[in-house]
Amino acid sequence: MANLHLLKLCVGIDRPEELAEWQAHRALKGQSKFWHVTRMWPRREAELLQGGSIYWVMKGAIACRQRIKALEETTGEDGIRRCRIVFDPELIRVTPVPKRAFQGWRYLEAKDAPRDLGPVGAEGDDMPEEMRRALAEIGVM
Repeated sequence: MANLHLLKLCVGIDRPEELAEWQAHRALKGQSKFWHVTRMWPRREAELLQGGSIYWVMKGAIACRQRIKALEETTGEDGIRRCRIVFDPELIRVTPVPKRAFQGWRYLEAKDAPRDLGPVGAEGDDMPEEMRRALAEIGVM
């Protein structure tokens, strides 16, 4: 079981369904892996690769996660070494947890990770995101 995860803002996307659609669109355009490139290389790489996930923050709350499969070195157009975080295509919705904006990514200890609610788009996964967040705020979710 993972002890460590990453937390990352999902800029320009408001709901997990939008992220799923965007990633599916990239796959249709020939991208064979699901990934995100970041400037900094995680120093705690070994811990992340033991089942860690990338938790996506959308509209001020942690909303979903994807399991990290690999960290790959890539070079940006500026010639600088970057980290490509490769993740599983399955999006797992989590209990919404408020999170303020930040730059880059942050580590998220497993003990602080929100509870899984199930795959995005699964049967019965049609509650409006605003309602889901309101219920989490009052402790019902």
